[in-house]
Amino acid sequence: MKKLFTILALACSISGLQAQMLGKNQVNPRADSLRGTLTPLRTCYDINYYHLDVKIDIDQKSVSGSNEFAFTATQDFTKLQFDLFDNLKVEKVLYKGAELPFKREYNAVFVTFPKAVKKGSKDKFTVFYSGNPIVAKTPPWDGGFIFKKDSAGNPFVSVACQGLGASVWWPNKDHQSDEVDSMLISITVPNTLQEISNGRLRNTVDKPDGYKQYNWFVANPINNYDVTFYIGKYAHWQDSFAGENGNLTIDYWALQTDSAKARPHWDAEVKPMLKCFEYWFGPYPWYKDGYKLVQAPHLGMEHQSAVAYGNQFKQGYLGRDLSGTGHGLKWDFITIHESGHEWFGNNITSKDIADMWVHEGFTNYSEVLFTECTENKAAADEYVIGLQKIIQNNVPIIGPYGVNKEGSGDMYPKGANLISIIRQLINNDEKFRQILRGLNKTFYHQTVTTAQIEQYIAKQSGLKLDKIFDQYLRYTKIPVLEYNISNHTLSYRWVTDVKGFDMPVRVTLKAGAYSLIKPTNDWKTIPVDASITAENFKHDPLFYIGIKKGE
Repeated sequence: MKKLFTILALACSISGLQAQMLGKNQVNPRADSLRGTLTPLRTCYDINYYHLDVKIDIDQKSVSGSNEFAFTATQDFTKLQFDLFDNLKVEKVLYKGAELPFKREYNAVFVTFPKAVKKGSKDKFTVFYSGNPIVAKTPPWDGGFIFKKDSAGNPFVSVACQGLGASVWWPNKDHQSDEVDSMLISITVPNTLQEISNGRLRNTVDKPDGYKQYNWFVANPINNYDVTFYIGKYAHWQDSFAGENGNLTIDYWALQTDSAKARPHWDAEVKPMLKCFEYWFGPYPWYKDGYKLVQAPHLGMEHQSAVAYGNQFKQGYLGRDLSGTGHGLKWDFITIHESGHEWFGNNITSKDIADMWVHEGFTNYSEVLFTECTENKAAADEYVIGLQKIIQNNVPIIGPYGVNKEGSGDMYPKGANLISIIRQLINNDEKFRQILRGLNKTFYHQTVTTAQIEQYIAKQSGLKLDKIFDQYLRYTKIPVLEYNISNHTLSYRWVTDVKGFDMPVRVTLKAGAYSLIKPTNDWKTIPVDASITAENFKHDPLFYIGIKKGE
């Protein structure tokens, strides 16, 4: 019972982690479609630049300000859609000095231009808005603003909105498929506090009534949910990392009340993490914007170049090992996992939230690779196998497209185990490493579909992987190896949803060793060592499958 309780508790823990990116999706089909579908009113313009300029009133828990949209028209149009939650008021939309008419439907805003904007032209408009954004009840699992205080009673404020959408607090084209090329983030806060956002700080400007504006410039493409702010009384120190693309600046921001324990904790892991991930994934994707680790009033998020940290300076996941192996207690889960997203999730971003396994599966596997970097391959294998027991196999990993809905939270551990299987099938770690690096180079600063990732891995590996991807990503059940052993002969076949499933798998054909067999959906036979019986026949646990003795 104790073991069962531990497994269930770990499953609950990973479910909570999964909700970091899930948020609370809407339940109205029309609202879901407006949020998740790429209609011509959204594809008619390509976002080039935002200037978000907002004042945050902590006492009133409100925002007021504007966002400038600079874009290129991809076709002739007179009407477009941007997004802002309907509890926030659109004060006006300015275009060439005049106000544009607009209409709202749920969280979508439709703007009409006085004459057609021509294909290929570059133009801009500015949205002025105000109001009280949704306050998250249990951040980061439900999206919204977070208002807390540090241990000295100072304000400690931030936002987390993945899944729910960045339009919960600022107007934008809220779809992952269109990342802005660069962005200026201007946040005005009380001058007794510091404010940290993505990118690099250009300057600060004193404002009336005891406020100060912080201007942060993001030089690289960024997805909307990564845009963030942190407000508090911070201590700040700097370091650097000699990386593959030169000198990478590292900035640490911890609350003044926690800086004494933060510094040795972070110093011990960040550089080894960067070294490990650059080895496996290629250069850190944001040298122009630097790497920042910022203490946040929630558990953590992969905010690009300003990673949110709230793991209480503990090893593991709030002091627990999600794999149950002990290896996950040798490093800080949030530092490693959320930083891994700089490559998978931020550098490579899924166009549709339905394909979020591309973010989470590979990033969960980054934990495996960090274990390999800091311990050894055997420890990494134990870690990824340990994750199997928290897989629920309740919903397909890939969700429905076009309605802002993700698939199963299994995208974390099941996604990691799918990648582990592919590594076993490639059976060449250097080739596998070059595929991971190649993904980050080929899709550098891009948004992608699952199909693009599948096709790239299949082509570079030279393996037939389509049915494997289908079974693990698009169906709930895992493949089951059905077998019988009689007269020193093994009979075996796959039982799967996908017809023609033919994944090779390693099993025990002789004592103390695994051998590769190639089952299909049809029965096959092969001789086995006399020591192998139906009772001691096993599969290599690095292949996440079911196994069943046939009748």
